[in-house]
Amino acid sequence: MNVLITGGAGYIGSHTAKFVAEAGWSPIVLDNLARGHREAVKWGPLIEADIADRAALDNVFERYPIQAVLHFAAFAYVGESMQAPEMYFRNNLVGTLSLLEAMRARGVGTIVFSSTCATYGNPVTIPISEDHIQQPVNPYGESKYMVERLLHWYGYAYGLKWVALRYFNAAGADPDGQLGEDHDPEPHLIPRAISAALGSGDVLEIFGTDYPTPDGTAVRDYLHVTDLAEAHSAALRYLDGGGASTAFNLGTGQGHSVREVASMVERVSGKKVPVREAGRRAGDPPSLVADARKSARLMNWTPRHSTLQDIVETAWNWKLKSVPSPAAPRA
Repeated sequence: MNVLITGGAGYIGSHTAKFVAEAGWSPIVLDNLARGHREAVKWGPLIEADIADRAALDNVFERYPIQAVLHFAAFAYVGESMQAPEMYFRNNLVGTLSLLEAMRARGVGTIVFSSTCATYGNPVTIPISEDHIQQPVNPYGESKYMVERLLHWYGYAYGLKWVALRYFNAAGADPDGQLGEDHDPEPHLIPRAISAALGSGDVLEIFGTDYPTPDGTAVRDYLHVTDLAEAHSAALRYLDGGGASTAFNLGTGQGHSVREVASMVERVSGKKVPVREAGRRAGDPPSLVADARKSARLMNWTPRHSTLQDIVETAWNWKLKSVPSPAAPRA
């Protein structure tokens, strides 16, 4: 099976391309490389193009007999979306509409969409199940929610088969050391904490210490990126087996606070993580923890690599590998 992976040069997309190839399928990566990395595409061809470029999409579908699409291509920074909402709706929503139209024109009727727990907004109950009300509190979450509605109506009108995977917090790195997380600037907690421990980045800012959580810092459900990659394969098999179009949460059901993450980085690295406390960021809910029982029941998927220690260890090993060695002293 040829699988088109949009955004396949990015963090989660590249890990999924590796998993797809190891599952015996053929990943075809489409990425504009605005935030992805050419060197992360190792398991299939790379088409350098934007999903908003309809002519480029038509060319890909004509060149390759695509059977399914894994759709990652999107901007995904909450803070940035609060500053530039138009960029998020144009890229995430309008770009997806372009992709769906190209799929429909070529008779490609299966898609797995990279959605997010940010569609829930400030949760009313914890853990969060898929039937929790969706009220996003930032443009990033809103743009993903609107894509979910697009998928629903394309399914109703045109028979599109779809799964929306609502990630909680992707983290960690490929245990084989071939891939890892590399954003510039880096918005995510674990790599920022590691950089702070290494002295290669700023001190770790803790945004908000007065949340209604056990230690006052925000709590998140961290999921290893390889478990996420495996979930996309499970979603394709679910649809191929006749499963109904739906959304699934992807998480562990266990939350960790910012302070807990910093402590784990210190334990794994043996180094101190310098921190600076700051005010809350707009658009950040206090706690996001998944109820992922539906994924286990219907997709036969459960995370296997997602203890906080496993996540931090693989991220730490990746970071050490990518840090330049100091220059040798002159004689």
